Amino acid sequence: MDVENLAITYRTVYGTLKALNGVNLTVGEGESVALVGESGCGKSTLGLAIVRLLPLNASYSAGRLMLDGKDVATMSNREVVRMRGSTAFMIFQDPLNTLNPVKRVDVQMLEAIHSRARHTNAPFSEGEARKEAVKKLEDVRMPDPESIITRYPHQLSGGQIQRVVIAMGLVMRPKLMIADEPTSALDVTVQAQVLKLMRELQREYRMSIIFITHDINVAYSICDRMVVMYAGEVVEMGEAGHITRNALHPYSQALIASVPRTTKDQGRLTSISGSAANMLSPPSGCRFHPRCPYAMEICSSKSPPETEKDGALVRCFLHGGNTS
Repeated sequence: MDVENLAITYRTVYGTLKALNGVNLTVGEGESVALVGESGCGKSTLGLAIVRLLPLNASYSAGRLMLDGKDVATMSNREVVRMRGSTAFMIFQDPLNTLNPVKRVDVQMLEAIHSRARHTNAPFSEGEARKEAVKKLEDVRMPDPESIITRYPHQLSGGQIQRVVIAMGLVMRPKLMIADEPTSALDVTVQAQVLKLMRELQREYRMSIIFITHDINVAYSICDRMVVMYAGEVVEMGEAGHITRNALHPYSQALIASVPRTTKDQGRLTSISGSAANMLSPPSGCRFHPRCPYAMEICSSKSPPETEKDGALVRCFLHGGNTS
């Protein structure tokens, strides 16, 4: 995937909301990339834009989003249908709202296999398709898949449903899996199991993964590279371990500092001062400057350029750009 200067806007009754502004991002084959930031920073908008599931009041207002060599914004509806699942597959946040509640698991998984067969003009056998569905449930480490496949979604736990959804994605054989906070609705133990599973499946299937999360610890545990977003812009990008140990942007530093520690004597939790930017009328210059403890006069009038430092890309006048 190759994103170049992408801008996404929403038309609202209050005016135009600038959800993404000049986003640049590349995801290579077999690479895992985390999109990190507060709610409303544009992470989910970017994920939905990739598979063209944005609401009707949204538009690709600038830039390009190339997926497997094709521009998503200009794809025909027929091409979009073929792209979803086979090229990119999205896992959503709430597992309980993902599956059709009135259809058994086997019916829904067979629908996915039938859809793949239709798009690839491959022969479709009900018996072989059922065997494949069971095998994919085994691949996601689902206990007793023969029994699970006959159940309805309400008979499964949140963790089991999320594994079924991942199995459906594997059935479609996607090149890119987009996971939009897939573990936030699960308890800590199940969350760890799902994260471990996704790391294993990425290696087995050589998939690329975009993992959307507000939890920087989760991003570090699963991804090779981290992209920190604020108010619709990428403020820092680099190797996940490097950013967690040596973040350059004040916002990245603030995110890491606000992560709760495991000790009781850590004192008061650190928070990020101020409020998230109003995306209907975002601040001029650097969008983080109203909340930044290091803000200079130039920060309110000019947008900082992208600068390479210590192997990471950062947009901050503290690390480059003409501050005169």
